[in-house]
Amino acid sequence: MTGAVPPAPLPPAPSAKHGRTALICVGVAFGMLGASFAAVPLYDLFCKVTGFGGTPMVGTAGAGKILDREMSVRFDANVAPGLGWKFEAESPEIKVKVGATQTVFYKMTNRSDRTVTGIATYNVAPDKGAAYFVKIQCFCFTEHTLKPGESFEAPVVFYIDPEIAQNRELDGVHAITLSYTYFASKSGQPVAEDKAGSPKGDASNSKL
Repeated sequence: MTGAVPPAPLPPAPSAKHGRTALICVGVAFGMLGASFAAVPLYDLFCKVTGFGGTPMVGTAGAGKILDREMSVRFDANVAPGLGWKFEAESPEIKVKVGATQTVFYKMTNRSDRTVTGIATYNVAPDKGAAYFVKIQCFCFTEHTLKPGESFEAPVVFYIDPEIAQNRELDGVHAITLSYTYFASKSGQPVAEDKAGSPKGDASNSKL
């Protein structure tokens, strides 16, 4: 008499390791999807935290310490072709003590005959000084819409980090330039235009 055929073995239950792998894969997929929407904000955040590429650091309060060392801060204001705005700082240059909180106003005026939405990008020169230039308040990366002839003023609140005195390579740096450029804005992103007024693409990562 032939014995009973044993049942086929069941497939092994997924291990905890496999489960974690599946969750990681799902997480990566959603992460990549989110990154496609957040690439520019994440890059901006990275730059603000590290001072990479001439991007100023971002702070929430003053330095808490003021040095006797003085430096010049220059304020540059530029407008991309096609925007039709006038853009200027209240003062082209000021002397500041390292660590002292300062406020400077910029003024924007729509000189065109149409309502325009603009957005500003910024940079600091020299690049190596960006890690010590800390902005507490700024109008950059925020859309502003102006009607024909309309103006508004916005402050920049900043200080130079006293830690700059610990970097001997920056002993010869006596001036820092904060440079802004206003672009026409589309979907919250700056868009450069040529002289004919046609868009030339996303300018959010333009080097100023």
